[in-house]
Amino acid sequence: MTPRARPAPPEATALVIGEALIDVVHSADGRIAEHPGGSPANVALTLGRLQRPAELLTWIGSDVYGDLIRKWLAGSQVALSPGSDGAASTSIATAHLGADGAATYTFDLDWNLPRNVVVPEGTSVVHTGSIAAVLAPGASAVRTLLESLRHRATITYDPNVRPTLMGSPAQARPQIEALVRTADVVKVSDEDLLWLYPGADLSVIATTWQRSGPAVVVVTYGGDGAVAYTATERITVAAPSVTVADTVGAGDSFMGALIDGLWGADLLGATKRPALKAIGSDVLRTVLERCVRVAAITVSRAGANPPRLAELG
Repeated sequence: MTPRARPAPPEATALVIGEALIDVVHSADGRIAEHPGGSPANVALTLGRLQRPAELLTWIGSDVYGDLIRKWLAGSQVALSPGSDGAASTSIATAHLGADGAATYTFDLDWNLPRNVVVPEGTSVVHTGSIAAVLAPGASAVRTLLESLRHRATITYDPNVRPTLMGSPAQARPQIEALVRTADVVKVSDEDLLWLYPGADLSVIATTWQRSGPAVVVVTYGGDGAVAYTATERITVAAPSVTVADTVGAGDSFMGALIDGLWGADLLGATKRPALKAIGSDVLRTVLERCVRVAAITVSRAGANPPRLAELG
């Protein structure tokens, strides 16, 4: 009797949960442009461009803007989770750029999760952040889903705060801190931490967050680089010097590159949690140096436009 071949194990996949929307960008010179975006969607896009299998679980409409988002994702080999197009309309974020390229946002959006979510079998990392993790009614479903997936996947999180939607820092902190405790890897900007904890020593906050659960907490400082905190190390990397077009999507591309780097180091998946907690300083520094490079390329051009793998050499 000829033995039957064993089925191949499922391909490792990243599941990104969160908003996809249209950024309507008002430049300082009066020009207006429309770009697909949304923090989690930008993370998924970065992973796709770095040739990592990624699926986005989101909430968009079957409308013109929804079609734009679908084409944008498909162009970077990002799959859309079934049911993600069930919204009445696709959400919009209006971004106003200052003379330095920094963006401030206002929103017209609806956030929820599709019913009967089916998680890809090979999911080894689950990412969420920003609006999706805190905005009702979808936020509670996101938290429940994250908790249900910790037994099989690494959980990554970026608060990417939006003050116009999240209320006061005192209102936002409990939700964000709960998600930090659930996550294995957290990336947060210095601006977000200063909004959440006005006047605080950011190194103290980052250390506190790391001790609450994550293996790694990374604080980004824009053009000044990033600092990573583990149980035993504090690692600082500088950012390349570039001419900034705008900062849209910079932190998200950093986050995508962080997931990609840990993927390349074989540190994703629930079974790798002990190894992730013991990550060596050389490995983490190498990962972070690539992250700041990816983010630098992103800020050098308009909109959320992270580099493809071939651009990194």
